[in-house]
Amino acid sequence: MSTAVINDVDLYYETHGDGVPLLLVAGLASDSQSWQPIVTTLSPHCRVVAFDNRGVGRTSPQETKISIQRIADDCIGLAGHLGLTSFNLLGHSMGGFAALDCTIRYPKWVKKLILAATSSHNSRRNNALFSDWASCFDSGMDLKMWFRNIFYWIFSARFFENEEVLTEAIRFALEYPYPQNRSAFRNQVKAIADFNCTEELSSITSRTMVIGGKEDLLFPPAVCAKLAQAIPGAVFSLIDSAAHSIHMENPQAFTDSVLDFLLRR
Repeated sequence: MSTAVINDVDLYYETHGDGVPLLLVAGLASDSQSWQPIVTTLSPHCRVVAFDNRGVGRTSPQETKISIQRIADDCIGLAGHLGLTSFNLLGHSMGGFAALDCTIRYPKWVKKLILAATSSHNSRRNNALFSDWASCFDSGMDLKMWFRNIFYWIFSARFFENEEVLTEAIRFALEYPYPQNRSAFRNQVKAIADFNCTEELSSITSRTMVIGGKEDLLFPPAVCAKLAQAIPGAVFSLIDSAAHSIHMENPQAFTDSVLDFLLRR
């Protein structure tokens, strides 16, 4: 657990394990702790580096300029701080946007690229949805209800069958000691809406895998498959029993897919 001055923020990060570095980039409103379900499985095989994106978690100040390009720059800045010359890169959702931008603009740094539940740009529907989430947050909506509404979109119907798991997930979100503030959430939403790298996908030379959740409502399998088709040589892996938060709902299948790709088992 450490903090480094990267660009214009104090960036919080954690490292776990040894071996070839694997940098993890989280999605909207998520931070390094969102990777907890898979870190223990990945760390025996690689040096896992997870950090809090600008505008969230223990990275400060939250009221800083946010763009997908700045998050990508933070990835390179953190890698340099750690003395790395290259790394494997895994991005989820918004983190996938940053991973794509990082790979496109800094191709020599990224050995292998893994893109989970993401695309080269956000749909109009998703942009409107995320903006509505921000407006509800700004309005002072009851946070328990706010989190439940987000969970409807990021978890499968199966997740809601277990009331105990749902209650625990909401409790964790409400009691999390490093909450994201309203302006930072909206800034991340705007950063997502402003990003589009579709025209640059064909320039990617890093070996790439795209992972989709079979029940994902935000980035459905067809969207993830289309992304894989647009990147030269990319492979596509579809995970059953998972919606948008693939690594939380089905961590075993997710890590199996990641390790098979990274280690060529």
